[in-house]
Amino acid sequence: MVAATAIATLIAMRRVRSGLLSHFAMQMALWGLVIGAIAALEWRGVHLRDLSGAARAERLLWMNIGFDAGFVGIGVVLGLCGRLLARNSAAVGAGVGILVQGFGLLLIDLQFASMVSR
Repeated sequence: MVAATAIATLIAMRRVRSGLLSHFAMQMALWGLVIGAIAALEWRGVHLRDLSGAARAERLLWMNIGFDAGFVGIGVVLGLCGRLLARNSAAVGAGVGILVQGFGLLLIDLQFASMVSR
């Protein structure tokens, strides 16, 4: 959300029309809102777990890691197709935004998995 706000402010202050930057900022803002909403909804259900609950949480974590890797792949494909096929900077910006968010989530989930799997 901070990066999206900073980029949107920069674009507005300089009065620059950049499809790449505006779509990158839009992806950053949307991902921040969605992840924040998911965290807010799940916050109530957080409590100490027994062994079976911990095993379910670990399986869910590995599923999320798979989704994160998929988001990285989607970002790469969208960015490359936008650049090579469509020559559209807006698609490149959206692809890079998805790539950055997916890679960040992947790193966070992998770090958490290394702690949980011990």
